[in-house]
Amino acid sequence: MTTTKTTATAPVLARRAEAETCADPSATMTLLAETAPGEGGFTVYRSVFAEGAAGAPAHFHTRAWELFFVIGGSLRVLVGEEVTVLHAGDFLAVPPHTPHAFAAAPGSGADVLFMFTSGMDRFDYLRLLGGVMRGETGPGAIAASAERFDNHYVDSSAWRAALAGTAA
Repeated sequence: MTTTKTTATAPVLARRAEAETCADPSATMTLLAETAPGEGGFTVYRSVFAEGAAGAPAHFHTRAWELFFVIGGSLRVLVGEEVTVLHAGDFLAVPPHTPHAFAAAPGSGADVLFMFTSGMDRFDYLRLLGGVMRGETGPGAIAASAERFDNHYVDSSAWRAALAGTAA
């Protein structure tokens, strides 16, 4: 399988049948397209989360917008300190420096198209994350990669409360 990687100025066509797939116990990610780092551009991938999948803990990016489009199911998200649920057809754009998190909504799976702009070699992060989730790589590798992948984890009492069932 191949994954489309191109310059920021070339047209991009990503065929699902040719896309790389990364799977872990809670989600399957289809790596669709990304531009080379440092050229602006974007990263695009699709994640299908199992019911009850954890998704991503609270984090922020300093250089990228993270965009979510829910294709199916429902996704619970944290944006800042507000927790809400996105449903099929909903779109969310999270600007740099904004803490956010996501997980399949209670009782639901989720099918989500993720986009990052500007591009930042996100596919390598997703491969690393898949290895950690499958137990092939230690979790310390994620912390060590924070600067490279612009993924900075934070604590969020609102997200902890939502996961514990004490908030919407």
